Amino acid sequence: MRSKEKISYFYDGDVGSVYFGPNHPMKPHRLCMTHHLVLSYELHKKMEIYRPHKAYPAELAQFHSADYVEFLHRITPDTQHLFPNELAKYNLGEDCPVFENLFEFCQIYAGGTIDAARRLNNGICDIAINWAGGLHHAKKCEASGFCYINDLVLGILELLKYHARVLYIDIDVHHGDGVEEAFYFTDRVMTVSFHKYGDLFFPGTGDVKEIGEKEGKFYAINVPLKDGIDDASFNRLFKTIIAKVVETYLPGVIVLQCGADSLAGDRLGCFNLSIDGAYLPVIEELLCVCVLFGKIVTLLPFILFILCASHAECVRFVKKFNLPLLVTGGGGYTKENVARCWTVETGVLLDTDLPNEIPENDYSKYFAPENTLKIPSGYIENLNTKSYISTIKMQVLENLRCIQHAPSVQMQEVPPDFYIPDFDEDEQNPDERVDQHTQDKQIQRDDEYYEGDNDNDHTMDDV
Repeated sequence: MRSKEKISYFYDGDVGSVYFGPNHPMKPHRLCMTHHLVLSYELHKKMEIYRPHKAYPAELAQFHSADYVEFLHRITPDTQHLFPNELAKYNLGEDCPVFENLFEFCQIYAGGTIDAARRLNNGICDIAINWAGGLHHAKKCEASGFCYINDLVLGILELLKYHARVLYIDIDVHHGDGVEEAFYFTDRVMTVSFHKYGDLFFPGTGDVKEIGEKEGKFYAINVPLKDGIDDASFNRLFKTIIAKVVETYLPGVIVLQCGADSLAGDRLGCFNLSIDGAYLPVIEELLCVCVLFGKIVTLLPFILFILCASHAECVRFVKKFNLPLLVTGGGGYTKENVARCWTVETGVLLDTDLPNEIPENDYSKYFAPENTLKIPSGYIENLNTKSYISTIKMQVLENLRCIQHAPSVQMQEVPPDFYIPDFDEDEQNPDERVDQHTQDKQIQRDDEYYEGDNDNDHTMDDV
């Protein structure tokens, strides 16, 4: 057991100021809301805060095709009409629109995950957090599902320089298809995705039968779920499978994608998960019923399980393995709940319980009138029967039994971190405007906690 985890947290306010367009469900502004909620609970005082570097095109091309990266670099809203064939080729359009500062947005969120991986590799921290990352749908040569650059794949490639085996866990409501596809033929990365599957739900992949191929056979694990899964069912399945995965695979490091669209009430989701345990009024009502019928002792274990079963409990459970851990965001389209969720999970990673009443902050109006962290579980009918869950669990565990032992790899000399050129101050043109990010190259800043993040979406009604 480590005495005290050292945690690095990556944030750049610019990543939350981009705008996907009217009526688009992706709201990067949720990242500003999350950050200010983290500040309001004073969690920043327990972490090292860093502004990530902007990933260079050559860094992005460690996974993505060079022509795709180059096109993202030069396309703008004003010029996109000139490239209809390229837009179709790279799947840019309605779901993945071209917007102002698109490439910089990609550079920042990818840079955060790459930086997080490098700090873990060098033992500078035990846990690294990049809530802006987790865009798991992007493919090698195309955008997909609101994702342009797959920062998770880039981060895992960094981790593979130092670790023989990397475990990737995904609790987004959508299948982590881009990450799975990238490592489908290798045993050096095991991907485990818990997601909604069926009914033409995006992206349409993630059947339990998709298990990897060639050297990667049995190293892709999919846990397909139906509408309405609740805290208790999800956590019981998650803990059983992840415990067996870690025991069998023996990873050197874990990457955890915490997509918040698996929460109850998400605009694009269909699960019933709470953020961190059952909603207090529900527990009070249950206790009253138990007392009324004299069942308090009999049902106490069940009540305690319900109290701790949640989205955040997955984070808590993974943290207990005491392995180097890279945590990212992902989906999440009810932005006030996304901010609540990732703030609670920042607290979990810091072993800090947070008061349910949200402190005053720049975005307090978004959390009104409740002004509380916890949200009620959902009321969508749970179509995941005990029989269905048992069948899925047995299939997954059977596939794990096909892995005789943790795969080994002949480690070579560790390749260096990608070369990042320094700027020579003597060569800078004093009349040329230097952008904010260049000024912030010394990433740990005294004025990191600033006001004024723009909510360029606050005047628009969510649809």
